[in-house]
Amino acid sequence: MRFFLKYKTELIIGAILLAVYFFIRIFHLLSLPVFTDEAIYMRWAQIAKQDAAERFISLSDGKQPLYVWVTMMLMRFIHDPLLAGRFVSVLSGAATAIGLFFLTNELFKNRKIALIASAIYVIFPFALVYDRMAMYDSMVATFIVWGMYIEVLLVKKIRLDLSLIAALIIGAGMLVKTNTFFNLYFLPLTAVLFDFKQKNIKKQFIRWVVYIGIAAILANVYYSVLRLSPLFGMINQKNHTFIYSFSDWLKHPIEFFSGNLYGLLDWFFTYFGWIPAVLVVMSFFIFRKFWREKVLLLIWFIPPLLGLAVFGKVLYPRYLLPMVVSLLPLAALSLWYLFARFQTVWARALIVFIFSMLYLHADYYILTDFAHAPIPKPDLVQYVNSWPAGGGIKESVMFFQEQAQKGPIFIATQGTFGLMPFSLQLYLQDKPNITLQGFWPIDKTLPQEAIVASKKYPTYFVFYQPCPNCSGINNEEAPIDWRAEKVLQFKKGTGLDVLTVYRVIAPYEK
Repeated sequence: MRFFLKYKTELIIGAILLAVYFFIRIFHLLSLPVFTDEAIYMRWAQIAKQDAAERFISLSDGKQPLYVWVTMMLMRFIHDPLLAGRFVSVLSGAATAIGLFFLTNELFKNRKIALIASAIYVIFPFALVYDRMAMYDSMVATFIVWGMYIEVLLVKKIRLDLSLIAALIIGAGMLVKTNTFFNLYFLPLTAVLFDFKQKNIKKQFIRWVVYIGIAAILANVYYSVLRLSPLFGMINQKNHTFIYSFSDWLKHPIEFFSGNLYGLLDWFFTYFGWIPAVLVVMSFFIFRKFWREKVLLLIWFIPPLLGLAVFGKVLYPRYLLPMVVSLLPLAALSLWYLFARFQTVWARALIVFIFSMLYLHADYYILTDFAHAPIPKPDLVQYVNSWPAGGGIKESVMFFQEQAQKGPIFIATQGTFGLMPFSLQLYLQDKPNITLQGFWPIDKTLPQEAIVASKKYPTYFVFYQPCPNCSGINNEEAPIDWRAEKVLQFKKGTGLDVLTVYRVIAPYEK
């Protein structure tokens, strides 16, 4: 009771923020069609839930498994696999908002600034997009924020228990995705917050070095659980798909730097906004104190950004989310300064209005009309307007379920990995009367399995992306030599790509 009375205001505001957070994260959570990567991750979780021997299945594609494991457990309570995966991200984002409060309060010793930082995250369009998708990135941001927080506590209080907790958080983060290794790499850099004016400074510094050493060793021990799988080496192979190895980088050390940096900064300002960016810069000039804390927050942003610019081979806007979150406390610090400087109600209302409308405008479109949302073009293309997006999947599933009620059907898909056939397998794999099989590559001849099936029962073929091996066709059409009729077609967002369902005409004749 005393705790509630002491922190009544903070608890009430915090509860309101969480309520708003969950409302806008859950609102029409399934309105965005399933994305290719979501289909892959959810299918992995589904398989891992059904077969304990497949718990490391994500390593087959070089992806760490913790997100899949959490989703797998939530699937026991949530029937819809996509909803289960997206709700994991919703919960991860809530943990990030709470972690930002504790991190900001520990750095700036002000609960009001901490609440502002959490409030910014609640309406942050970048977070809103990925807290509503069944992808790794929201959980990565969670471990980045909590890892930073516990590392700050460790350098300030220098306790063994904090070292052990840091090992757990850092190690768990490493089991989510490779970019959470920054928590491990930056652990020594938290020395910027070390109190060099305290008594017994040499002894305390040695203790801290020993404790961060223990945290680093144990985190790697926890990560080594992945070595139980013979597929552990696939992680490095997958990393080199997106990041140049050092030997490859030496062949062209600066060739791609400017282009990568330009793209990353363009995505950054589109999601983060110019006004919040100005507030981040302003935070370094409005207060002389807290300079070390501000530098620490920049450490979690600038080196990873430059690292992506230097070594990035294949880049997407989502890679920025974990590092951008570290800037929110700086923007919150400047907003708090403006509130303190302009104390009239109207002035404060104007500040809140100008700042929040920048994000709420984007939030509105993200929630109601994603295809026209003011976010980076690569995200619009991938998630709603082009072939990687799952426009038409929901409708196709309903169609196939209706057809299967009449008797056995055979469904063939263009592709053996990714959106097809995984997005259909999520909902149809165990359904009676449905046989589902993926094929790749596709050419001018209908696969023999589909020919045989078409002689027995209704046979369908699903196309969802350009077909490079099929001459004389448009993107949405089956090869002209196939005997097939179009039964369904769905446009993807505002783009030109479509998902098309064909029925193979029987009896099939070559």
